[in-house]
Amino acid sequence: MSTHQTTTSSLHGMMAEFASAEELLDAARRTRGAGYRNVDAYSPFPVHGMDEALALPKSPVPLFVLIGALAGTALGFGLEYWVSVIEYPIMVGGKPFFSWPAFVPVAYETTILLGGLTAAISMLMINGLPMPYHPVFNVERFSHAMTDRFFLCIEATDPKFNREETKKFLEGLHPYQVSEVEE
Repeated sequence: MSTHQTTTSSLHGMMAEFASAEELLDAARRTRGAGYRNVDAYSPFPVHGMDEALALPKSPVPLFVLIGALAGTALGFGLEYWVSVIEYPIMVGGKPFFSWPAFVPVAYETTILLGGLTAAISMLMINGLPMPYHPVFNVERFSHAMTDRFFLCIEATDPKFNREETKKFLEGLHPYQVSEVEE
C-alpha cells in the first residue's frame, strides 16, 4: 500500500527552516535516506556536500562550455583564414598567406568569448532562469534565505509525500519551523 496521498494542486510542498548550514546538510542527508527524492535546499551561500546529500546529477554546463569554446576556436581560426587567405590575401614581408601563429590571438579571444557566453546562457537555461516567481516565495520567513537561514523543501510531487507524515518527519529533524508551501 502506497503512502502517497493525493494532494490538492495548491500545495507545492513542506519546508523546514534551519539555523545553520550543518543542520541543513544533516537534514538533507536524512531526508534522502528516508526515501524522499523531490527535495530542494535553499541557503544564502553554497553548502559544500549538498549536491551529494541531495543526489543531484552532474551539471552538463562544463560540456556545453567546452563545445562553445571549441566552436570559438574554430570560428577565430576560420575568420582569420577566410580574411587572410581567401577574401583579402596580402603578401606581408614574404610570409605565407596562412601564417597560423598570427591567428592565435584572435582564436584565443573568440575561444574565451564563446566559452563565457555559452557558460552564462547554458547555466541560465538549465536553471530555468530568470524565474520571477516560485512557490517558496509564499512562505513568509523565506526572505531570510538570503541572509541567515537555511531551508529544505520536500515537494508534493514526491512519490513518498504525505502531508501529515512529511510534516511529522520534518519536525523530527528539529528545525526552527516547518511551513506548508502553497502554490
